[in-house]
Amino acid sequence: MKPFVFSGLPSRVVFGAGSIRALGEEIGKLGATRVLMMSTQGRAGMVRGLANGLPVAGFFEDAVMHTPIDAVNHAREVADSVKADCCVTVGGGSTIGFAKAIARTTGIPIIAVPTTYSGSEMTTIWGTSEGGLKKTGRDPKVLPKTVIYDPQLTLDLPPKVSAASGMNAIAHCVEALYAHDGNPIVSIMAEEGIRALAHSLPTIVRSPQDADARSEALYGAWLCGIVLGSAGMALHHKLCHVLGGSFNLPHAETHSIVLPHAMRYNQSATEAMQRIARAIGAADAASGIYDLEKKLGLPLRLADIGMKEADLERAARLATEAPYPNPRKVEYAPVLELLRDAYQGRRPS
Repeated sequence: MKPFVFSGLPSRVVFGAGSIRALGEEIGKLGATRVLMMSTQGRAGMVRGLANGLPVAGFFEDAVMHTPIDAVNHAREVADSVKADCCVTVGGGSTIGFAKAIARTTGIPIIAVPTTYSGSEMTTIWGTSEGGLKKTGRDPKVLPKTVIYDPQLTLDLPPKVSAASGMNAIAHCVEALYAHDGNPIVSIMAEEGIRALAHSLPTIVRSPQDADARSEALYGAWLCGIVLGSAGMALHHKLCHVLGGSFNLPHAETHSIVLPHAMRYNQSATEAMQRIARAIGAADAASGIYDLEKKLGLPLRLADIGMKEADLERAARLATEAPYPNPRKVEYAPVLELLRDAYQGRRPS
């Protein structure tokens, strides 16, 4: 076995149906007395209901995709104006991203209550968008102190949104399996995260109120978040950061569409592909992921989510100018071919 380094991230996790009832207690454990509740406008009603009885100083309800810097600065101003000493986020990666932006400059602790399967709540990764480019980094200050996983809060997540969010999470595990700084512990969690989501998502699409499937999916998302925070990402995530930050494509759907094509690009990572295929019960990893997405009813073409064919060459240039570490050399021509396949929605051969 090759030598490796594993650093466990110091988050407290409260998992289980009804665990949201512990929110007040968890706020107390941090000694917070002026909480900023954060959400998208779509989750605002839920959040105001959860806020009853809590030491809430204010609300920020304008979280949006890709954390644009102007909106981030507004969120920081709100936190400062109410003298917040804790951010509670209820929602997905977009909302958590805004809380991370506040924590990065102020050190205010975060309690995350995920209602999607993004995994952002388990990482030190932050990101903001400005001038058509997405900038990301890692900072221990942005890691939520506590994460409350309550499957009951995901029951109203629409099936297609659930499926796309789950595939986004699977992408984290896929790339962790061939990460340049991966290790055996991360690989165990990555394979199990893929298995849990690949098993539960089809049930959620058929029966959105299936509590057991929702619980298994949230468990898988937790594992996917851990591996996202514990290993470096590669070409797939670079492409999705470019497509989201520069072309404003929807985050989860972009990850879902690009994933099987990025996997085919990296098919030389043999052990990783064998583990993925085993986790999803398929003979081939890349085509198996594509078939799973088709089964879930997800869009399969970048053309269907707003990408313009004329922008593919620019996207390929941006992705190859400063590539992330990747098993296969990142080169313009094959990356452009990858993007064209994703644009057309071709099944990886």
